[in-house]
Amino acid sequence: MTEPAAAAPDDAAAVRQVSRIVLLDPDDRILLLHGFEPDDPSDTWWFTPGGGLEGTETHEEAARRELAEETGITDAVLGPVLWKRRCSFPFAGRHWDQDEWYYLGRTDRTVTDMGGQTDLERRSVSGLRWWTAEELSASHETVYPTRLAELLRTLLDEGPPSAPVTLETERV
Repeated sequence: MTEPAAAAPDDAAAVRQVSRIVLLDPDDRILLLHGFEPDDPSDTWWFTPGGGLEGTETHEEAARRELAEETGITDAVLGPVLWKRRCSFPFAGRHWDQDEWYYLGRTDRTVTDMGGQTDLERRSVSGLRWWTAEELSASHETVYPTRLAELLRTLLDEGPPSAPVTLETERV
């Protein structure tokens, strides 16, 4: 989760471009990070690894870099873009507007290393966890995107969509 660059809310060109990974292990568990508001550690949520594109990076390059930084996993096989969404939220005292691409990723490695995190990530991520679809569906914790349990179940039942699915815009 690279620290977002400041953007004027009305400037469409300033919308942050983000790549995320729906990373599955051999047992079809999904890896999620546990985040919190830096100034309010009681305000928590779960989210997929990923972050903003840097410089001239492609979405795929950003996805791979972010996964390595946040989890230490460098051997993931990336598949297609599953979903795209626009989201808008407050975080770390600012307001962010993002266009997010969610890649399917597969790995045999379930051991993680959070040593590559940025300063902001160290101040706002408390850990990570592999979740089964059933655990995710039964959870009452906040997860982003908010329909992730349903989306994961559809992915596991039907396979990746033939083209990326555009999710509803989320505003927090």
